[in-house]
Amino acid sequence: MKLRAVHHVAIIVSDYDKSRDFYVNKLGFEIIRENHRPHKQDYKLDLKCGDIELEIFGNKLTATDYQAPPKRLAYPEAAGLRHLAFAVDDVEAYKKELEAMGIFVEPVRYDDYTHKKLTFFFDPDGLPLELHE
Repeated sequence: MKLRAVHHVAIIVSDYDKSRDFYVNKLGFEIIRENHRPHKQDYKLDLKCGDIELEIFGNKLTATDYQAPPKRLAYPEAAGLRHLAFAVDDVEAYKKELEAMGIFVEPVRYDDYTHKKLTFFFDPDGLPLELHE
């Protein structure tokens, strides 16, 4: 068996509207499709991210049937997705853009294994997101 590529990454969020704003308006991902799924009592947002899709699943805090998902563990790290990394041409430039929007970004560091610059910031639910040059 040979898998061709990653098709999508799915993220469950606690506040659909807040996360939609973050991923679309702040990070600039293009909306492929957006659907309300009454049978699942949630919303699903598909975003274009290079050759893959980001799927955002969540509910609106104003919904009467809203049930918050459990909080993500930060420390100690739990098994599962550790972080999501985005390839960029200039980590320093993206860091400045994010900070100008009021998003906290860790200091840029150098990866001794890949010999590239990288840094981390977080989505509204604390999911670590990496910028990797």
